[in-house]
Amino acid sequence: MTSTITLPSAGRVTRNGTYPLGGVFCTLSRSILTMTGVPQQATLGDDRTWAFDAVQSVSRTFALSVELLDEPMTEWVCTGYLLCRTADTIEDEPTIPMERRAELLETFDAMLAEESETTVEDFLDAVEPVTPADGGDDWAVLGQTDRIVRLWQSFPGPVQNGMRSITREMATGMADILRRHQDSDGLRLESLDELEEYCWYVAGTVGQLFMNLQAVQADPDDPKPDPEDARAFALLLQLVNIAKDVRADWAEENNVYLPGDWLAEEGLDHEAVADPDESTTVARVVNRVVDQAADYASGAQRYLQTVPEEDSGGLLEATALPYLLALGTIRELRDRTVDAVEQPDAVKLEREEVEHLFAEADDGFTREQVRELAETVQAGPYHHQ
Repeated sequence: MTSTITLPSAGRVTRNGTYPLGGVFCTLSRSILTMTGVPQQATLGDDRTWAFDAVQSVSRTFALSVELLDEPMTEWVCTGYLLCRTADTIEDEPTIPMERRAELLETFDAMLAEESETTVEDFLDAVEPVTPADGGDDWAVLGQTDRIVRLWQSFPGPVQNGMRSITREMATGMADILRRHQDSDGLRLESLDELEEYCWYVAGTVGQLFMNLQAVQADPDDPKPDPEDARAFALLLQLVNIAKDVRADWAEENNVYLPGDWLAEEGLDHEAVADPDESTTVARVVNRVVDQAADYASGAQRYLQTVPEEDSGGLLEATALPYLLALGTIRELRDRTVDAVEQPDAVKLEREEVEHLFAEADDGFTREQVRELAETVQAGPYHHQ
């Protein structure tokens, strides 16, 4: 999904050092790094630095949350996110037939299984023949899956297991949806249930990853999140992405996530997303998605009330920030839904508002402050006092 703010480019000096992100898919030796300026024999320290910058290259919005975390949570979240991003890169790639994408995801899943006979090399060998020549940063990161796995395997057992279960659920869930639509050129979701199932696999699992990592360091007296509230948090974020990126998803990936039965109620099919004469009608369906997202805001707020305010490694700030950005985006979508249908990346928060919200998070949140900021953001653009 698109970002709402441009962070400093990879290669800047970070808390972990600096590396420029670039390079190509390595076909000769997966253990020899292919990135400009990176040593031939990388250490785990090199991998940590690479992972921090890699996250910024593939999701600058998520990187905002990573910036708010403390170690070891930074390293854990970066690595877990990159594992998930590997699966997401395959699922999104329109140049690979959907059945083949499903097979690759199943290979990725097998690689992560305990005592698996499927190796990282097996996975990368399977991916190599279908790797797009101009795959960009996402595919450059995927080509370094061995580094991600090496980091993951260096973590304590509970951290490894928390990442394994979630990433495998994501990969197999994505594979199931792809097989369901393998006779089409792109995803065409048929119902709200299927849309929310898809949102769970691509976003809910990442939210569950945060919960699993939080649990590793949790105090026994900390409040426990309700799984339904955690689900609401994830669905809020992803449904907002679906609504704001409706045109980009069709243009770049040939995917239409708007429920087919909702489109049919308006006398449309999925292909109407590309018809300029139907923009206003399609926008009514997009508004229903926005409404559905907004309905999850209260559950998402309850979920945030269970994230510790202190000694959480920055988790409250890292989880509350995307929540606030999502509420702001809902506000913008209410006024500019047709723009979202007609133009890729047309609806997003102004850079200044994102910077102000990030500054608030960087100063530290209490749960009460999150509630107050949520009300402010829903009413209008936020400006740091």
